[in-house]
Amino acid sequence: MAGRKTLLLVGATSDIGRAVASRYAREGWAIVLTARDPSAARRDTDDLSVRTGEPVAVLPLDVLAIDTLAAFVDALPVLPDTVVCVVGELGDQNRAEADPEHAARVMATNYLGPSLLLGILADRFAARGHGTIVGVSSVAGDRGRGSNYVYGSAKAGFTAFLSGLRNRLARGPVRVVTVKPGFVRTRMTQALSLPPLLTAEPAEVGDAIYAAAERGRADVVYVRPVWRLVMAIIRAIPEPIFKRLRL
Repeated sequence: MAGRKTLLLVGATSDIGRAVASRYAREGWAIVLTARDPSAARRDTDDLSVRTGEPVAVLPLDVLAIDTLAAFVDALPVLPDTVVCVVGELGDQNRAEADPEHAARVMATNYLGPSLLLGILADRFAARGHGTIVGVSSVAGDRGRGSNYVYGSAKAGFTAFLSGLRNRLARGPVRVVTVKPGFVRTRMTQALSLPPLLTAEPAEVGDAIYAAAERGRADVVYVRPVWRLVMAIIRAIPEPIFKRLRL
């Protein structure tokens, strides 16, 4: 990996994760993938290896095992130039309302684990003197809605964490970017009926993440800009009216 910039991708087995890895590989970056089940990620490594010209590392990582996160970072073969965290779990809202363990897993997967990991990496980046952190959050966190408030509340927490981390590091060399894809056509959303205008493809998200992290200056990026307007309208709806909408 010497002489090349290195990407650490957290959540490599997701559709968005594969798109991000492919986008960075096309730019010649060395890629380090993480997954709870490394064997599931290895099916993509041959293609990435061809693109980068060298083996792609796949490391086991469970962001829910919070007592292992610091040791994981310290054991990395190289401290990356950029980390992109795409870890997420939509879960089932109805199940979460009746099953606290399911709700806790959704919250921990979308907020607690990723936040703690990125916080550790931020400290390492600051000590080194450079680095970029990208957290993939969600428009679902922009306002709580009855249809997905367990997932949405976790993403709201993640968005707030990234915002605070960015504010803390604003005068230093570490950049923190929040990406909100909106609807994405993935395995996680395949059972949903999604509006085409508001629905991105994984490759589109991968391109947006690369552009935002490596070329852009924006702190918060909506993959499809129309979502910024949509969510501004939703946030502006008075609570008495909002409660009647059953969103």
